Amino acid sequence: MRIRIVDAFTDRPFAGNPAGVLLLDSFPDDAWLQNVAVEVNHAETAFTHPLPAGGEADWALRWFTPTTEVALCGHATLAAAHVLHTTGAHRGPVRFNTRSGVLVATPGDDGSITLDFPTAPLTPVAAPNGVAEALGAEPLATFDTGPNTGDLLIEVADERTVLGLTPDHKALARYSKRGIITTARAEDPSRGYDFVSRCFFPNVGIDEDPVTGSAHTTLAPFWSERLGRTTLTGLQASPRSGLVRTELRGERTLLTGHAVTVVDGELLA
Repeated sequence: MRIRIVDAFTDRPFAGNPAGVLLLDSFPDDAWLQNVAVEVNHAETAFTHPLPAGGEADWALRWFTPTTEVALCGHATLAAAHVLHTTGAHRGPVRFNTRSGVLVATPGDDGSITLDFPTAPLTPVAAPNGVAEALGAEPLATFDTGPNTGDLLIEVADERTVLGLTPDHKALARYSKRGIITTARAEDPSRGYDFVSRCFFPNVGIDEDPVTGSAHTTLAPFWSERLGRTTLTGLQASPRSGLVRTELRGERTLLTGHAVTVVDGELLA
């Protein structure tokens, strides 16, 4: 069985967010899927198989972290679409049936892929007691991001604060279902991005996620309202780093990025 490792939201190897991708005939039992995700040991592993022609979707898609299945994942969806297109397993836009509904991935002429995801709702909430100490920065604004992601979005003072965060991951785990998205306005938009973020997801086994597509369904409406534009570029400033282009379309958010296959091998188990 072929297994691939794809770096998503980057156009060069060893950057962006790596994801395992397996093209299957059907889904084996959940224990096997989880064991493979543990073995791959990246933020997510994507498992996908073709669906009968004529339905609302072309492929079924599931995502597993090393500890659990998740309801929504951007970078592993981008990675799966990249594998389908580069191997010739699917041509043109691909519709994935997922736990978050049908998600469409459309290849661009420049080699990019655009994902059509549901926009996350933003509900202002008071910063929980202790979250500033756990994060290592004082929140300017705090939002709940809804059931698909189960995150807490926290705006902090500036880009320098985001880059300098050294949170207590164990302490952060008590404040949200999945984790914490931190963000600030870009210090210098001429560098090619409008806002910065970092994402910490200790509750699903990921202390810091390199580049989080699903987080940008929250970041897009947050920053589009503040910056007065529906099309933006976000830099997720993890050690691997990556860029996500966002376009807010009401209840849907488009996420665009590139991907690179770095490993193409055989799974023997």
